[in-house]
Amino acid sequence: MSGLGYDYIIVGAGSAGCLVANRLSADPACRVLLLEAGGSDRNFWLKLPVGYYRTIYNERFSRLFKTEPSEGSGGRAIVWPRGRVLGGSSSINGLIFIRGQHEDFDDWERLGADGWSYRDVLPYFRRYERYRGGESQFHGGLGEFEVSDLRNDNPASSAWVEAGVQFGLPRNPDFNGATTLGVGSYQLGIGRHWRTSSASAFLRPIADRRNLTIITHAQVSKVSFNGRVATGVEWISRGQVHRATADREVILSGGALQSPQILQLSGIGPADLLRKHGIAVVTDSPEVGSNLQDHYQARLIVRLKERISLNDQVRHPVALAKMGLQWMLVGRGPLTVG
Repeated sequence: MSGLGYDYIIVGAGSAGCLVANRLSADPACRVLLLEAGGSDRNFWLKLPVGYYRTIYNERFSRLFKTEPSEGSGGRAIVWPRGRVLGGSSSINGLIFIRGQHEDFDDWERLGADGWSYRDVLPYFRRYERYRGGESQFHGGLGEFEVSDLRNDNPASSAWVEAGVQFGLPRNPDFNGATTLGVGSYQLGIGRHWRTSSASAFLRPIADRRNLTIITHAQVSKVSFNGRVATGVEWISRGQVHRATADREVILSGGALQSPQILQLSGIGPADLLRKHGIAVVTDSPEVGSNLQDHYQARLIVRLKERISLNDQVRHPVALAKMGLQWMLVGRGPLTVG
């Protein structure tokens, strides 16, 4: 396949790519190509909120990267899953819905990124959100992406929050509100019953637009350039090389790990590294592929004096049946939690 022409080519149908495809293809005059390395997200376990434990480490839906061993990790390499499916990591994660800290966006503006303060980006957050708690200063109520407060009443979780308050942390009922500081229950990307992913919210409702082409199982190998201008992409699908051109823009939304990888494969990155691997240098950019920081998730294991944990509940078939009924009838309970 070669010679396909579009206005925009979007690489990666993940959390960002699905939304960008939705917005760009809203103009019927724009021809949009969306490429995804993974496959369809039409799978029961991807939809069921609690089902993430069956998908996040499943290589059918996820790339299981590993960090480099370090002193801070006790010399261990930590598995780092990233979604490889329509919706990307929003289809496999634990559903927790928390925006970045206000201060981080404000820092970007102070460093020269005009228009990226939290005040500036909040209207866009509100536009795509459909918060089941109602529209407010910090929440949208008419968007595509459904968000809900936690709907599982667990005494162990409540005790944990109260312990934090007693310790001196401020109680925070809304981490997407005025501040992210404090202790409380988080919000989730979930409707009445099912996970909300970027694919279910932004892509599926508009997938039949005639000006939008969605290709799955497309592993992008490079961005093509004319001089220093991106003109298209190449990808591999079922062993065949395919090409398409972009009259306006190539948009990389392959995630924090693979967007830099694609840039390096395309000739943008540290020149010495690229030459070492036989890649022609388009632009010497030492920052590409460097300086990434993330945080670990620490899972604490404690012994409870009372049998109030979910671990105790799931050992009993009757309790499991009640959980299923609670989820089906009223959309509450442990099955609504990632």
